[in-house]
Amino acid sequence: MSATQKQYFGTDGIRGTVGTAPITPDFMLKLGWAAGKVFAQKGGARNKILIGKDTRISGYMFEAALEAGITAAGVDISLLGPMPTPAIAYLTRTLRAQAGIVISASHNAFQDNGIKFFSGQGTKLGDDIELAIEEQLDQNVSTVPSQKLGKASRIGDAAGRYIEFCKSTVGPTLKLTGLKVVVDCAHGSTYHIAPAVFEELGATVKAIGVKPDGLNINFESGSTSPARLSEAVLEEKADLGIAFDGDGDRVIMVDDKGNIIDGDQILYVIARDRRRQNIDFGGVVGTSMSNLGLELALDALNVPFVRAKVGDRHVMSDLIKHGWRLGGESSGHIICLDITTTGDGIVSALQALASVVHCEKPLAELCSKMKKFPQTMINVKLSRDVDVMNNSNVQAAVAAVENKLGRSGRVLLRPSGTEPVVRVMVEGEDKALVAQLAQELSEAVAAEVDKA
Repeated sequence: MSATQKQYFGTDGIRGTVGTAPITPDFMLKLGWAAGKVFAQKGGARNKILIGKDTRISGYMFEAALEAGITAAGVDISLLGPMPTPAIAYLTRTLRAQAGIVISASHNAFQDNGIKFFSGQGTKLGDDIELAIEEQLDQNVSTVPSQKLGKASRIGDAAGRYIEFCKSTVGPTLKLTGLKVVVDCAHGSTYHIAPAVFEELGATVKAIGVKPDGLNINFESGSTSPARLSEAVLEEKADLGIAFDGDGDRVIMVDDKGNIIDGDQILYVIARDRRRQNIDFGGVVGTSMSNLGLELALDALNVPFVRAKVGDRHVMSDLIKHGWRLGGESSGHIICLDITTTGDGIVSALQALASVVHCEKPLAELCSKMKKFPQTMINVKLSRDVDVMNNSNVQAAVAAVENKLGRSGRVLLRPSGTEPVVRVMVEGEDKALVAQLAQELSEAVAAEVDKA
């Protein structure tokens, strides 16, 4: 059985709308049981799985369902409560658990939810484990004898453990004294952690997006909606702003002028500081969506750069393949493999702040050596299953656009993995030309879709 035969697991766990299969309580109970069975077979005398969640209202329901299923399979549970996704990866590894489960739909609205798994090493599960869990889902749920039922307990100091870990990633001497920072937690799982991390390191912190009510996660806030953060930075006359998404694995920043600093720019700042300190990190893995400006700026630093498919799983795969330790996406999902095992918004923000302190320069100046190329992306809807990628007329239209851009631009056509659309992206030096060419190319693609 191959990864392409998986029925439920996608590129980042299982995700969907609450109440619509498979994001239902009955499925979650069975998923917990199936995962418990798989890990019980691989474990020793007593097994343990950690469960954490973000702040959306449905998390309580799914936590209870997973708990019932896992304990029925004879596996113990440690409940972490609301915690960032990377915190669960860290705690799974340091508490020697067999696996960690995150109940979260990341940057999605509260109506969605999902499940992500981490291995005992704090990494995403391999295809073989996901397939084994799916095979168990085809079986009927059975309960172990009462004396073998799993037990549930709560880890009361989970947040404190993770705060200390985050602080440790910048060494024992770094201080953020003198920096005024606005932190937007998107009413998500970093609300009780991120402000404390920066305050304990000495920064003056103005926290926003820290009043979760179960329904406001990611709503007009956080890394997917950074306009409010830009306004707050200017209002507070802060040195910079930091925005996380609902589960804390992404970060977007804002400089003192209110300009948004995306994941590509943050990645450049981190790479530049590592190069300045002569830290060997190999090279940088971006994605097909990474800005051309990042590639050129890294080239000027003599830092190797490769592009992976979109998605942190693909970035991680290429990092391992090349033996490199730094990668990420423009969305702000950044992986520092020399520090932790997965994308971590707080850790990534701290690496950028460390550069600000080390270099004694504002964030805007640290980003200035990377010239972002204008990008325009247009989604072309697919009403049916049409293979536009291999369409000769589309290929001719792409070639024509590439010819007009010359060597200072890129064209990317990418079918979405989550929506019935083809993403048409054009990138180049001239903003007006880029917008015009993207419109022309999207119309050419739409015309071929209509013909099919």
